[in-house]
Amino acid sequence: MTDIRPATPSRPGFITIARHGQPLANREAMLDWRGYEDWWDNEYQPAPLVAGQVAPEALQQQAVEASTIFASTLRRAVETAQAVAPNRELVIDKDFIEAELPPPPWPGRFMAKTWGVFARCTWWLGQSRGRESRVDADIRAARAVERLIRAADDGPVVCCAHGWFNRMMRPHLKAAGWVCVRDGGDSYWSWRRYEYRGD
Repeated sequence: MTDIRPATPSRPGFITIARHGQPLANREAMLDWRGYEDWWDNEYQPAPLVAGQVAPEALQQQAVEASTIFASTLRRAVETAQAVAPNRELVIDKDFIEAELPPPPWPGRFMAKTWGVFARCTWWLGQSRGRESRVDADIRAARAVERLIRAADDGPVVCCAHGWFNRMMRPHLKAAGWVCVRDGGDSYWSWRRYEYRGD
């Protein structure tokens, strides 16, 4: 794990990390592994949010208090940040995109959400099939956390990103002295708030 310098002791702002809202993608589509790879690249990754969703009021309040609003470059994250913090300037950064989900070349047809489980397990075990590896994603997670911590020196931060990558940032925050003080789980629109306790 990459070492990260803790934020300065001058009471940095909180860091709130949210998962995006529900994307407009059919996770029950029946696919073979090649079909899932195409689905990931061309349906899920560029997907907007399902219309009509409203950001939780408590998450919007986090954004009201925030000095900086981050989002990944993927559309579902950007639209989430826009719903959470209307009319605010966003810092859009590719370092916050989701970790890759390369499917294993296995026989059979399964739902897209089932392939996602297969892909995450095999990716975690080192099978990246030429895409970003777990090791490289972890390096990116450390870099992303370092950016959040630097921003928190200037005030509270909200980051709208992705379920698995948000998990990958947690150990780096913990190692830098940040404690989760509000755990909202991992569903769409969920969020966790971290505060610096490394003094």
